[in-house]
Amino acid sequence: MVSRFVFVVVGIAIAFGVYFATQANKAWEVGTREVVWMAIGAALYAVFSWLFNGTVFVVPSASQVALRPAIAIPMFFGFAFGPIVGFFTGAVGNMFGDALTGFGLSPQWSIGNGLIGFVSGMWMLFSDKKKSMDTVLYVSGALAVITALLFFMNRSMPNMLYFDVENGIFGDAQISLFAGIAILIGFALIFGVRYFFKSNEDVATAVTWGMLGNIVGLLFASLSDIVINGLSLPATIVGQFLPAAGPNLIFAAILVPMLVVAYTSTRRQSGR
Repeated sequence: MVSRFVFVVVGIAIAFGVYFATQANKAWEVGTREVVWMAIGAALYAVFSWLFNGTVFVVPSASQVALRPAIAIPMFFGFAFGPIVGFFTGAVGNMFGDALTGFGLSPQWSIGNGLIGFVSGMWMLFSDKKKSMDTVLYVSGALAVITALLFFMNRSMPNMLYFDVENGIFGDAQISLFAGIAILIGFALIFGVRYFFKSNEDVATAVTWGMLGNIVGLLFASLSDIVINGLSLPATIVGQFLPAAGPNLIFAAILVPMLVVAYTSTRRQSGR
């Protein structure tokens, strides 16, 4: 239990480190408007996480991983309202979502979800939006390829949620090929969205930085389980990170552009 909260402190320290290095930037301004969006974002993420975290949406993995289209919420809130709103939306929303689902609290994973929203809002810290997006694409692509290679090097990793009722076999099936390569599929989709919407800088920025946030946040949570739960590096990457991060990117490529377009249209109509 102590190690879990050590990683909570580490995750928060990472966020504070970025803040102190860039505290003069307007991205860190928090007023009544941002507080309201924090509450709305966390509530939405908690409710939609609860709706989609049931066993019917479980992804074959080494632990409890579910399909989470709701991941688009912290990505969008981070992009639209800044890294602080994004962090609160992801961390607090995930904590309450897990509580509602009955999974129990895994604070290091809540912080990882917070980092998803936090990084999604970091585009505000860069004056050259296009150059920063290109850098994010390179970094995300490299991480996607490296982690996918770990999957192909560890194809025998057991799917601990597999259960053959008739033969009483538990955990002997391999992690599925889709779970292993979904991050590459997701990266390809994000890459396509980034350039399809090159004339719409808001959508391109949101999906690109959301992708990096997803990879960084889930890598943080997965790697923490090496210490907390005694998993090996291949086990946590192949058995936890890839089954979670890959589908998240696919949902991000589809849902984040829809949220950004709807938000932009609403702002335009209201004149704000």
